[in-house]
Amino acid sequence: MMDAPTAQLIDTYGRRISYLRVSVTDRCDLRCSYCMPKDFKGFEEPAHWLRHEEMARLVGLFVQLGVSKVRLTGGEPLMRRGIAELAARITAMPQVRDLSLSTNGTTLKRHAASLRAAGVKRLNVSLDTLDVAQYAAITGRDCLHDVLEGLGEAVRVGFAPIKLNCVVNSDMPEAEMIRLLRYALEHGFILRLIENMPIGSTGQQFQHADLTRQGAELAARFDLVPALDTSDSGPARYWTAGDDGPSVLGVITPMSRHFCETCNRVRLTVDGTLHLCLGQEDSVPLGRLLRAGADDAALLAAIEAGIAAKPERHEFNTRRERVVRFMSQTGG
Repeated sequence: MMDAPTAQLIDTYGRRISYLRVSVTDRCDLRCSYCMPKDFKGFEEPAHWLRHEEMARLVGLFVQLGVSKVRLTGGEPLMRRGIAELAARITAMPQVRDLSLSTNGTTLKRHAASLRAAGVKRLNVSLDTLDVAQYAAITGRDCLHDVLEGLGEAVRVGFAPIKLNCVVNSDMPEAEMIRLLRYALEHGFILRLIENMPIGSTGQQFQHADLTRQGAELAARFDLVPALDTSDSGPARYWTAGDDGPSVLGVITPMSRHFCETCNRVRLTVDGTLHLCLGQEDSVPLGRLLRAGADDAALLAAIEAGIAAKPERHEFNTRRERVVRFMSQTGG
C-alpha cells in the first residue's frame, strides 16, 4: 500500500502543488519553429547539469512535501544518457503514484521498452502534423517516419493510453486537426491540441488559436461528448466517443481560457532551477544551493519559500513579451 504524503505544498492562493515536471536536458534534436531558434547555441553547460543522483535527491524532497506526480521532459529527454536509470530511481519512491515522460518521439523506438521496464506509466508524444513536408518545415528535420515507428513500438511494449501533443497556432488548417484526430481514433491515441504560448521570441512570433471554440467544433464534427470523469485531467478539457468511453480529444487553452486558478505544477530545469510559472520569470536556484552543500532541511525550506511565492497567474495576454527564455530551456 502506498504511504500517504507526509505534507502538502500549498501556495499563497490555496493551490496544492502535487505535480513536478523535471527537465533532464535543454537540448533537442529538433528545432520546432515555436520552441527554439534554428541557430540557437545558448545551451546549459554540461558541468551545470544535475547528475541523476542529484536530480533524484531533489525529486525526493518534493515527494516528501506531497508531490505524487512527476513528468520527465526536456528539451528532448531521450537525448540524456541513462534516462531509464533516472526513471527507475523515481519510481522506486513509494509516494510517486505516476511517472510519465514527454518526447518528440524521434528515438522512441529505441527507448520504449527500457522506459516501460523502468516504470514510466504514460507517454506524451509531440506530433504537430502528419504531412511529411510540413513536419520537416516545423521541426527542421525529415523524420516523421521515425516518430510514427516510435509510436508503434510504444504500443507494442504496452504503453496505453498514449497522448499526442499538437501545438496549434492561428495558421494551422482545420483539415490538419481533422486528420490528426482521425489518426488518433484509428490507433487508440488521445489527441491533445495546445494553444501556442508566447514564450521567447519563437513563441511570440505566432498568434494563438482559440481552441476553446475550435475544440468544441471539432468534437461536434466527430460526434464526441464531454468527458464525465475530469478528476485527473489537469489543465485539459476532454471529449470521448461515448458517455463511458475513454477520452479521445483534449484541448489545453492557456490563452483563450486560462486555468491558472487550478495550477498544481512547478518545473525543475536541468541545472536545478525551480520555475514556478511558465508565464513568469520567478525561480529558485535549488541546484546551486545543492552544489553549495545545502542539507535537506535547507533545500526543503527553499522549496517551500518558492512555492509560497508562486505567482497567481501568467500574463501572456497582457504582456506577451514578458518571458524571454525559450520553452526548451524551461521544460514542457
